[in-house]
Order: sequence, then C-alpha cells, then structure tokens
Amino acid sequence: MTNASLPVSLRPSDALIVVDLQNDFLPGGSLAVPSGDEVIPKLNRYIRAFVERDLPIYATRDWHPPNHCSFKAQGGPWPPHCIAGTPGANFADTLALPRDATIISKAQSRQADAYSGFQGTDLGDRLRRAGIARVFVGGLATDYCVLNTVKDARTQGFDVMLLVDAIRAVNVNPGDAEAAEAEMRQRGARPLRIEQVAP
Repeated sequence: MTNASLPVSLRPSDALIVVDLQNDFLPGGSLAVPSGDEVIPKLNRYIRAFVERDLPIYATRDWHPPNHCSFKAQGGPWPPHCIAGTPGANFADTLALPRDATIISKAQSRQADAYSGFQGTDLGDRLRRAGIARVFVGGLATDYCVLNTVKDARTQGFDVMLLVDAIRAVNVNPGDAEAAEAEMRQRGARPLRIEQVAP
C-alpha cells in the first residue's frame, strides 16, 4: 500500500475548504467548468465527514462587481460571472454546506482579480486563529482557483490534502488539469480520495 492510498484520520486541527462551487461555474452557467457538477456528491461526503467531527468548513466564492477587470468588456479573459448578489454567484443548490460554514468572498474590487481564496481575504488569519494546521481543498476549477488556493495555503505554512476526486478543470489549454495537479503535488499537497478518510 502506497502513502497515496493510506487512510487519513481527521484531526481537530483540520479544516475543509470548498472552492467556488457557484452556479456560474456549473453546467448552464456563464463560465461553466466541464463536468463541474460531478464534484458535488463527493464534496457533500467530505462535508458530512467534517460535520460529523465538528470540524470547520470554509467556502470561497467569487463575488464580483458588474464591471470587474476579469470580464472581457474590461479587457479580461472571462465572460461576466459570479456577479455579487446574482443567482449565478449563489452556491450550488445541491451543495450541502452547513449553516455555520464560513463564507470567504474574493475578488470584490473592480481593479483586482483573485483566484486564490487567500488573496485579499482574511482566510489565512481565520485558519490560524482556529488552530488549523491542515486544510483539505476541493472544488472548481483545478487549474485556476483550486491551484492558487493550494499554492497560497502552502506558502502560508498549511499542510494540504488535495481532494482529487472533487476537482474539475477548465482546461483552456489541453493538459492544464494535469499540469495544475502536478504543480500542487510538487509544492507538497497530498492527493486524497473520500474512500481514504478513516471512519
């Protein structure tokens, strides 16, 4: 049995970070991630495992102004998406976030984009105040917001478990998903599947 397949026991210093599970990133959304909805059942199982152990859950979201710099009309690469207060910015209806999940809104300034849940937010401070040492990261999209959230988590000194069964990529360029996963592992993120979470 390799380290990658060993069971993992959840600890009091663990937190789950659900990245950008918003309607605009799901099929039918304005910036849909291919098969993005497939991560929801897996994420719900991780959420349930954390809720059962009374461990903290954080959910990041894009929360853009209507004229955000990442939008094509302002010279950015993306169509308008996740505009604050619109249905497209809402979390997926079938995502079982608990009421006490901490919501982290990012990229709220018109002038600055933020792929990482740590960029321009107090996520790092919140995790440290809660005594968190290890974060479990899944969501959308592998090659953008998941990648950058994992990179910043490692830079800030957190151990990272990458939920490889609960991420999907945009793949603007073929191979982007594989390259992103390889970079996250190279930076120290450990791959994990829900079946490895010890009961």
